[in-house]
Amino acid sequence: MNGAANVLAQGEAAFPPSVEDFYLPSIVPWGAENSYWFTKITAMVWLAVGILIIFFLASYRKPQLVPTKKQWLAESVYGFVRNNIAVDMIGHAGVRFAPYFTTLFCFIFLTNLFAIVPGLQISPNSHIAFPAFLAVISYVLFIYAGIKHHGAGKFIKNSLIPPAPWYILPLLIPIEFFSTFLVRPFSLAVRLFANMFAGHMLLLVFTLGGFAMINANALLAPVSLLSWVMTIALTFLEFLVIALQAYVFTVLTASYVQGALADEH
Repeated sequence: MNGAANVLAQGEAAFPPSVEDFYLPSIVPWGAENSYWFTKITAMVWLAVGILIIFFLASYRKPQLVPTKKQWLAESVYGFVRNNIAVDMIGHAGVRFAPYFTTLFCFIFLTNLFAIVPGLQISPNSHIAFPAFLAVISYVLFIYAGIKHHGAGKFIKNSLIPPAPWYILPLLIPIEFFSTFLVRPFSLAVRLFANMFAGHMLLLVFTLGGFAMINANALLAPVSLLSWVMTIALTFLEFLVIALQAYVFTVLTASYVQGALADEH
């Protein structure tokens, strides 16, 4: 977004921004000119993975009875996810899923946070591929957990056949199948993607809008200043969305796992 703002300020870019602004050029020469093999988005995903691995390894390298700041922060994050998501949603059995939920929460939060970090200012989750991949992992997890707990036959029966009169089952079974096996991963991915896409687009519009108004007419300088003030206000709002979407994605994943482990439909 910084680069786009500089280009627009020099009068070399069009306004308003479009979806094409989300497709960044490759930072590694590869194939055709428009190749998207290794972009800034991909680099940020690997950066997030590296940050999380180093942070947790460093925090627990020498655990102490009286924790250091890093150890306290790592334990607080894990404790929050374990107690307030895994155990609250699933019960005691949720403890064994807490490491995955913690990883999921931290990864989504960090990659979302990149949307408001100067110099990065875009979230990998504003591309549907990354939320979709995370949704597929959670989808496989809750199906695997259900089959391991109940067996394939009983899990499918619990998932598809609700306690209802037999004559209405031909109508309910397709609905249950569609809801459980298609809507869940789709809604997980689209919810995260849509929020991060919309947030980035709003920040882009208000930031570049200020430059566009100044370039169009110097008399619009007060209005352009208001546009940048709105950008600052929306940045704080975006931070709330960033944290909320990481929490919601993790909570819904835990909810699906809880449903897969439940003895009754």
